[in-house]
Amino acid sequence: MKLPVDPADHIRRNMPLIALPSCPHVRIHAANAGSGLSRLLGDDAAAPYWAFAWAGGLALARYVSDHPECVAGLRVLDFGAGSGLVGIAAAKAGAYAVTAAETDPMGAVAITLNAAANEVRINRVARDMTGGPVPEVDVILAGDVFYDAALARTVTGFFDRCAAQGIRILVGDPGRVHLPLARLTECARYPVADFGESAGAAGSVACVHMFA
Repeated sequence: MKLPVDPADHIRRNMPLIALPSCPHVRIHAANAGSGLSRLLGDDAAAPYWAFAWAGGLALARYVSDHPECVAGLRVLDFGAGSGLVGIAAAKAGAYAVTAAETDPMGAVAITLNAAANEVRINRVARDMTGGPVPEVDVILAGDVFYDAALARTVTGFFDRCAAQGIRILVGDPGRVHLPLARLTECARYPVADFGESAGAAGSVACVHMFA
């Protein structure tokens, strides 16, 4: 289906690059009230995950920036990448290679633009990885992927297979109901702004967990 506007051009013109208070050395194209996303996506489209910074991703990006040793020199998968925020933070922290897995084609456009704005290289994967082979990476970073019960079961099963192969998995989340807490060990917590809060509000607390 032909889109009414060019996605990359629309994002550049209507979603300004912002520096994130919790991770100010990373900038992303973020939507605001004047971004006209309905012109790009249609009036009935759900809020696109790639157009906003979410609490779990913000916390995970901050953790990677504070602890670059967890990704430096390693192959990293930003799982459910959205805007690519977490993967960009990993690349800036010295990751050897970063892959961003995001099934939304608009998200893929945003990841490309955001990576370019931050002068880092991100490889994109546009398919659902949960039913495929275990990825050839050392670390998986997953922000805000436990917001739905069915998705949480699928992701937990995928992470089980990855952990069994020795892949380290870090999860960022503000404590959503489907988070598998019995499988997680908290590493850090940060005050951040979640979706729907202003960028500098820091009205939520999100934790970074190790999955095992």
